[in-house]
Amino acid sequence: MKAMDVDAVRAFLLVADLQSFTRAADVLGTTQSAVSIKLRRLEEQLGRRLLERTPRHVRLSAEGLAFLGVASELVSSHDRAAAAFETEQRRLAIGINQQLVGSELPFLLRQMRDHDPNLLVEIRIAGTNELMQGLEQGELDAVLVLRPEDRGKRGKAVFAESFSWFAAAGWEPRAGQPLPLATQGESCRVRIDAVRALDRAGIEWREIFVGKGAAILGAAAIAGLAVAVLARRAAPPGTVDVGALLSLPPIRSQDVMLYSNLSDRRTREALRILTLAFQ
Repeated sequence: MKAMDVDAVRAFLLVADLQSFTRAADVLGTTQSAVSIKLRRLEEQLGRRLLERTPRHVRLSAEGLAFLGVASELVSSHDRAAAAFETEQRRLAIGINQQLVGSELPFLLRQMRDHDPNLLVEIRIAGTNELMQGLEQGELDAVLVLRPEDRGKRGKAVFAESFSWFAAAGWEPRAGQPLPLATQGESCRVRIDAVRALDRAGIEWREIFVGKGAAILGAAAIAGLAVAVLARRAAPPGTVDVGALLSLPPIRSQDVMLYSNLSDRRTREALRILTLAFQ
C-alpha cells in the first residue's frame, strides 16, 4: 500500500474531534473543499468509509472508529519525529476567562500539544480584570476574555459566547418560591444582564450561591441547589438548559476578545490553533 498522507490523517482526526469539515479547515488554515478531498483520497486508499456525512452532521463510521486510535498514534509519532532535533523550548502563557472553560479543555490542550510538542504551555483561568492585568504586567502572553468595559484596548473579537440557565436534569422549582440562582456575584456583567432580564420579565429570583468559575457554578446546579447562569459551552454533563422549560428570558451574548503581546510566528500560530479550536 502507498504510504499514507499524514496531513490527511491529521485532517481526519480533526474532523472526528470537531464533527465539522469547516472547523477542521479553519484549524488547519485551509478550505473545507481541500479537507474533503484529502479525506476522500484517504478513504479510497484504505478502501474504507471513515465518516458518515449528512447535511447537518459528521460522525465516525464503525470503520472510522476502528481507525481512530492508530491514526492518532501515527500523527503523534510523525510529530515527535519531526521535532526530534528541535531543542528550543518556548513558553506560552495564556489566560482564559473562567466562564469559558468547560469539558472541552482537554481537547484544546491536545490541539496545541499536537501542533507544537516542544511548546511549554502555561494556562491561567481567572476573571477578565485579573487576566487583563496579567497581560499588561507581562505575566501573560495572550488572553481570551469577555469584552472588557474599557473598549479602548486594542483586541480582536474572535467569537460571541452565548449564555443560558442550567439546572440538574429533572430539577423543578418550588411552587410559589423565587427562582434560586447561582452566579458569579454582583460584579459579574453576565449576572447583571441575567437578573435584569428576570426583572423585566417580572420573575422573582433569589441569589443563593456565589462562586467563581463555570466549574463551581455547574457543581451547584448538579447538586440541585440552584439554576446556574453559564456559558453554553461550559455547562457540565448532568445539567440541562431550562430556559425554555421554565419560560426564562434569554441572556445577551458576550463578545470573546483576544488580546496578545506575541510577535513571533511560532507562538502566534499556536495561539491561532487554540482560538480556532474554541470556535
